[in-house]
Amino acid sequence: MKDLTKGNILKGLIAFTLPLLLGNFFQVLYNTADTLIVGQTLGKDALASVGATGSINFLIVGFAQGMTGGLTILTAQRFGAKNKVGIKKSFLTGLYFTVAISIILSVFSVIFVGQLLQLMQTPPAILSGSKTFLTIMLGGMIASNLYAYLSNALRALGNSKTPLYALIVASILNIIMEYVAILVFHLGLVGSSSATILAQAISVLYLFWYIKRKVPDFHVDRSLLRVGRQEILAHVRLGIPMGFQSSVIAIGSITLQIALNKMGTNAVATQAIVSKIDQFAMLPMISMGLAMATFGAQNFGAKQFKRINQGLFRALLIAISWSVFFALILITLNHYFTTAFISPHQTAVIDMARHYYIVNGSFYWLLSILFVTRSTIQGLGNAKIPTICGFMELFMRAGVAIVGVLLLNYTVIISSNPAAWIGSTAILIPTTLSMIKRFKKEGDRVVPAVQELKKAQ
Repeated sequence: MKDLTKGNILKGLIAFTLPLLLGNFFQVLYNTADTLIVGQTLGKDALASVGATGSINFLIVGFAQGMTGGLTILTAQRFGAKNKVGIKKSFLTGLYFTVAISIILSVFSVIFVGQLLQLMQTPPAILSGSKTFLTIMLGGMIASNLYAYLSNALRALGNSKTPLYALIVASILNIIMEYVAILVFHLGLVGSSSATILAQAISVLYLFWYIKRKVPDFHVDRSLLRVGRQEILAHVRLGIPMGFQSSVIAIGSITLQIALNKMGTNAVATQAIVSKIDQFAMLPMISMGLAMATFGAQNFGAKQFKRINQGLFRALLIAISWSVFFALILITLNHYFTTAFISPHQTAVIDMARHYYIVNGSFYWLLSILFVTRSTIQGLGNAKIPTICGFMELFMRAGVAIVGVLLLNYTVIISSNPAAWIGSTAILIPTTLSMIKRFKKEGDRVVPAVQELKKAQ
């Protein structure tokens, strides 16, 4: 476990972020394997079938996984405050919530998956394949949700390496099992999705095994098995809003997907590719954001307010530098990024992807600010501002996408992402500046959390 409330800030952040970065890389690789393998072995329609499910999967699974991030904020704050009993209670409460929400969401999403795809106006040519793939993915979401929760819980204690090891093994197994399922057993999209769920389940078993052997802070005796009302409410106040925040952002992505569905199969296939490239671009930004959520939470629990400001400045510098660098590489070498997923003969898809990279890549620097500041604010226990930002993202993304559909203009449609980032940072930047000012004034004095964050807003 790693205490981020002391020591060199930059070294501590980098040491904590690197495993997160590698972990997120393997998570993207894990998710990208479906797209890459399906696109190269089953063709464009199967690729579009997988791509058309991304937004719905993000909406439903994203809620549960966003919630797990909120549930473990209290764990990190209590770790910073050296509250051992509080850590155990927080871990158990979060585990209960994760299992319950996963079961409920799985049942309802599998029942209504067909209606959701039709509501999104999924092209008839790929509707059946999308339904098959999504049904299995949502039916087994408890595996991905438990991995997310256990990983977040370990990170709350400063352990970013163990989730990485679990994910590396799962990613390798996923790729192997997926190729075998498709090329040897000819199971198509059924094999692809089943291999992914099975690999995720293996990573969960490893994390439970590790916690049992190595993490006494999460060992709970019988006296703590019953969770009190105040404990539940404390976690609900952070977990549920962050789950809804993820869902609100996902609804904006669904609006974009619907708009692209109206542009035809080429646009859907393009989105399936560029969304994966976006994920790679966001890796260091997301990783630094996750690091700052834990860093901020631990230091907030320890009342090291000046240290939070210092960490935030360093995190922003790293994230913005990466975003500019990757955007230049992506725009320059766009052809090679796209043809890794699809045949070079698909010129229409390649051209649309290049256009997407230029429009979105030019705003990656703003996205990096969004990830770092939003995660820092979340780590301080403020779920309100990030949720408002989520609604602003929805409003901007949906509004621009709808205009693009009315104009049948691909450029306008894909501009909905930068518009969403602009809308969100318009709220985050003033809030963050106000927070920095107050933390600088207060230094390391005790400041009540709710009062501090309300003033920052």
